[in-house]
Amino acid sequence: MANGLPTTKLGRTNLEVTKLGFGAMEIRGLPRGREVTAAQADTILNAVLDSGINYIDTSIDYGLSEGFIGDFISNRRDEYFLASKCGCMVNGPVVPSGRQPHLYTKENIVLGIEQSLRRMKTDYLDVVQFHGSPSQETLEENGAIDTVLELKEQGKIRHIGMSGTLPNLPKQIDMGVFDVLQIPYSALERQHEDLISKASGADIGNVIRGGVAKGEPSVSGVPQPDPWKTFEQAGLDDLIDEGESRTDFLLRFTLSHPGMHTTIVGTLNPDHLNQNVTAAAKGPLAADVYEKAKSQLAAAGQTSA
Repeated sequence: MANGLPTTKLGRTNLEVTKLGFGAMEIRGLPRGREVTAAQADTILNAVLDSGINYIDTSIDYGLSEGFIGDFISNRRDEYFLASKCGCMVNGPVVPSGRQPHLYTKENIVLGIEQSLRRMKTDYLDVVQFHGSPSQETLEENGAIDTVLELKEQGKIRHIGMSGTLPNLPKQIDMGVFDVLQIPYSALERQHEDLISKASGADIGNVIRGGVAKGEPSVSGVPQPDPWKTFEQAGLDDLIDEGESRTDFLLRFTLSHPGMHTTIVGTLNPDHLNQNVTAAAKGPLAADVYEKAKSQLAAAGQTSA
């Protein structure tokens, strides 16, 4: 336990991570996110560490995020594991919304890692994940795996990961080169549920993203379907403990997956952070509640496949 938060080993790595991590995309700023001041970033990042959370995930694609981490918590580097991404375009255009372009050449990967190290004022990254879920063929065409292995030999990377999704995730698991996978999953986004189990069975560390994101409003300007329609159709309100919110339930549902190791949840609001920490400290849902929730979700059309 870390300040009341449960911890576990991240797959075959030696990283003992809190099951609640922090997704630093929320401090990326304009144009892809909401406006963020330096004071707000300072407050939330230090509050994250003060809460006991020890896993922070960011990306070159996340605007101001890496710089804020370097400015405000690099002096506390021994208190957290730091994960970022590679394949993001260095010196490329910022797309205001939608999918960012990625390039998996050796030159772009090395430039990106060196930039991340400088921005975050650190000598190494605990985890570097390929962003954008590239296929095995794309990685092999660019010699991308060899590039990150070289950076690992240089001590700049400790563990190699993949931010993976269907349709490429099954092959990414089978490649056997990734220590960590970052996979979307929640009660309202269950299509990767079985693949999380498969990855865990291969001793790969699973970092879950989007564990409560379906309950948050979009800031990208892209219309999102109402996430609560499925929640209500599945009758999940009847399973929530007294005093807990729907978001608390979503987070604890994610924590209930036996193959997950940590889930990265982003916020700019210290009150929301405290709420997430309180919910995560309660641990997973009771086994019968988790199974009942999955059954009711399946009946409402939200299945694991």
